[in-house]
Amino acid sequence: MRPGPRNLITDVTGFQVGNAHDPDLRSGVTVLTADQPFAAAVHVMGGAPGTRETDLLAPDKLVAQVNALCLSGGSAFGLAACDGVMAGLLADGRGFAIGEARVPVVPGAIVFDLLNGGRKDWAANPYPALGRAAYHAASADFAIGSAGAGFGAMTGWLKGGLGSASAVLESGITVGALVVVNALGSPTVGDSRHFWAAPWELGGEFGGLGLPESFPAAQEPPPTKRQGEATTIAIVATDAALDKAALQRLATVAHDGLARSLVPSHTLLDGDLVFAAASGARALADPLADNFALGHAAACTLARAVARAVHAATPHPGDLQPCWRDLTT
Repeated sequence: MRPGPRNLITDVTGFQVGNAHDPDLRSGVTVLTADQPFAAAVHVMGGAPGTRETDLLAPDKLVAQVNALCLSGGSAFGLAACDGVMAGLLADGRGFAIGEARVPVVPGAIVFDLLNGGRKDWAANPYPALGRAAYHAASADFAIGSAGAGFGAMTGWLKGGLGSASAVLESGITVGALVVVNALGSPTVGDSRHFWAAPWELGGEFGGLGLPESFPAAQEPPPTKRQGEATTIAIVATDAALDKAALQRLATVAHDGLARSLVPSHTLLDGDLVFAAASGARALADPLADNFALGHAAACTLARAVARAVHAATPHPGDLQPCWRDLTT
């Protein structure tokens, strides 16, 4: 596999991503949307998730497609970002028609960034406005690192962020990943600059350092965040024609990418979650072989996106953690 031309989830034709953040708030919102409704599913492996409208993504539920997926900071307050995305969609005449009513469907998930040093004494919840701004900013090109829902993200010891990556398979199918890295675990080996995701790196996209010659693989890392402060939320997308059941399997397998890039991951104190989305533009030539390849590619691409998030993070006044780019060893 090789990266797509942008090395972003928007290399999957039909999808756009928008970011909005408030530097004083030290938080933000990221939205994935498309010109047409799209199939989606979800799988949760963390012990402390925060979600909205995810039950309807199960294969046995009536709703077959959604209008957008929303990733937000703000903990439970951030779930209101979906309201802003819905308002933007409705103003554009988008949503599912039910008689004379139109209802945009926007599942969402949040990370906890309420103790990252930003101003949180708002008089009114700022996330609906951020959600609407992120929706209106959606395009094929978008920033990663300290942007959108990843603006105030932190990891076990390094500043986190928003990451994305893509891969084009030999079959021509494209897979992309989008992730907000706010994990309890560490993206690097010990206190080094070497990313755990190094074996899956393509073209030196996050430094090309590889793994160190030796590392304490069996160490017992203590939790460096308190309960409820951590979560990594992600979206994997493809242009393959997949139904909700196949997408749920894709989301499940993609969690391997978190385990490869964040140590530890899927803990009781994280709310780790992966959405999967499909534009349906490309039919599967061989359903068994193509789904097998898609699962592997999704996990690899998500691992790369995690490292790219931390690699691209930039410093801002008042940061509580160092950026990867400022490390010297």
